[in-house]
Amino acid sequence: MQNDKYRTNPHMRRRMNAECRTMTDERMAWFANGRGALSITMRVWLALTAFCILNSAFAFAQTAVRAKTLYTMSGPPIQDGIVIMRDGKIVAVGPAATTPIPAGARVLEAAVATPGLIDAHSTVGLSGILNYAHDRDQIEHSEAIQPELRAIDAYNCREKLIEFVRSFGVTTIHTGHAPGELISGQTMIVKTVGDNVAEVTLVESAAIACTLGPAAQRGGGAPGTRGKMMAMLREQFIKAQEYVKKQDAAEADKKPDRNLRLEALGRALRGEIPLMVTAYRAQDIISALRLANEFNIKLWLDGAAEAYMVIDEIKAAGVPVILHPSMMRASGDAENMSFETAAKLRKSGITVVLQSGYEDYVPKARVILFEAAIAAANGLTFDEALRAITIDSARLLGVDKRVGSLEAGKDGDIALFDGDPFEYTTHCIGVAINGQIVSETKR
Repeated sequence: MQNDKYRTNPHMRRRMNAECRTMTDERMAWFANGRGALSITMRVWLALTAFCILNSAFAFAQTAVRAKTLYTMSGPPIQDGIVIMRDGKIVAVGPAATTPIPAGARVLEAAVATPGLIDAHSTVGLSGILNYAHDRDQIEHSEAIQPELRAIDAYNCREKLIEFVRSFGVTTIHTGHAPGELISGQTMIVKTVGDNVAEVTLVESAAIACTLGPAAQRGGGAPGTRGKMMAMLREQFIKAQEYVKKQDAAEADKKPDRNLRLEALGRALRGEIPLMVTAYRAQDIISALRLANEFNIKLWLDGAAEAYMVIDEIKAAGVPVILHPSMMRASGDAENMSFETAAKLRKSGITVVLQSGYEDYVPKARVILFEAAIAAANGLTFDEALRAITIDSARLLGVDKRVGSLEAGKDGDIALFDGDPFEYTTHCIGVAINGQIVSETKR
């Protein structure tokens, strides 16, 4: 009520304005006369306070990791190694003796530190931890060929399964539509932390997922046989070739109507994205190699349980292998899988990386850390197994400029362990993504 009186009474408003002007004039005069020295002191004090606050914030924004053994994947392991991160990036890596930790930086310590782990093929984020209808977006069964489906349109950043795999050191995943249809859709590459899909995405469209073998056969419909699968794929790629030619030849105002399916396949024909073919049997692997050669398509072999039977053909084609999880069920097309396949492919000079994969039961995904441990126990060296889930996966996926190794300028993605990462009794004790600690749960 008192405020209303001042607002409505013009005489009171004029009096208040006059008093305010008088107070301002007196204050300016006070700083202008002999007392002005105090204003300088105040200015210096304020400047020093601001500097201290900014310096404190700068130090707090820095995080350091100190490990008894630091695997950078860009050189030999560093004993008593230090990684310093600031503003989401790694700014320094080296021995503790020559890499001082900034004052005020948050420091995490571990027995072993590695780059954040990379899962080279997963469905996490489309498939969920509960196996209910609401978290099963990994496969669409309405049609056999649907390359227009995009993982980014189905990915759920808040899915609890993402948090689960992250707690084991997994910081980047190549995820998307699952095997199970001839072409099930597109995949994407994401970080495992963040609240919206734009924030977490590294690559919006990474590959087109294709399946050869009984898993993609449709009872009572097409395709029902391997021959029909190849014929249907060939037909669609021929259509896509014609579509691309018309698009390229037509003037801007006379281009054919857009066709999302043919656009997606056209990107594969142009070499913009690879065709990732899930094939377990040797005969399906050979069919995939033949298709890629016929249409000059960049190919990733996925699954590849019987790859050790056709090593020469895979090597001659220069095709990498995203090998099946060792802990998948050895049945059906995968009945001839072997724990030693990764070592055999690697020894032959074939690029091989590891994945958590997908099976249609809870929790639909495994932990890539354990897959690497099994490979290390069956022929791969420690370094080879770790590379298969860090820098080699990053290079295959085309994201090695940002992740996969601990180097200055790369993202601050680190996994911390209290022992040998591949030892069963070891725990993941911390995870950093983009320089921020996102997990300190002991797993």
